[in-house]
Amino acid sequence: MKPYEASLKEVNGTPSGTSALKGLLYRRIAVPVVKLLRMGATPERLAWSLAAGLLIGINPLFGSATILCLAAAMLFRLNVAASQLGNYLVYPLQIALLIPFLQLGSKVFHTAPAPLSPATLRAAARAHPTSLLRQIWLWEWHALIVWAAIATILVPLIAFTLRPMLRLMLARIKSRDEIELPQSQ
Repeated sequence: MKPYEASLKEVNGTPSGTSALKGLLYRRIAVPVVKLLRMGATPERLAWSLAAGLLIGINPLFGSATILCLAAAMLFRLNVAASQLGNYLVYPLQIALLIPFLQLGSKVFHTAPAPLSPATLRAAARAHPTSLLRQIWLWEWHALIVWAAIATILVPLIAFTLRPMLRLMLARIKSRDEIELPQSQ
């Protein structure tokens, strides 16, 4: 058996890439959420926490998502663990959405678009390094404002979408716990 096939084995012994992905998603997303629900977190608070973490996690200012999630959780009394979970889940999207946010910011604020060519950036850095830094900061600032406007709209939408799913999870947890309790006595 090849090494990658062994990592794709499902619990019952059948190799399957889809089931391995499902298992990973279950362990990394569902299990922490279930644990938070069992510890007493409400579906409403978890929905808002996850939504805030998901949207803060895609902000175009690299290195700020963790601190911003923590600040938002403290400010709005959200669940810190759930907001950080949402933040870490979308980290690849933060990288993927950087250029679209920069381009959208340039269009919205009518500034020169960011040069995406490494040669152009290198030449600008050699010729005028301080003006390039100012321009990069301007692009980042505009991208951050566009992201904030989008996040302001999407956080409530995501929270309202997650709330029924989390309520259903909580109901299943409670019913499963009630069934298991009499058997263990």
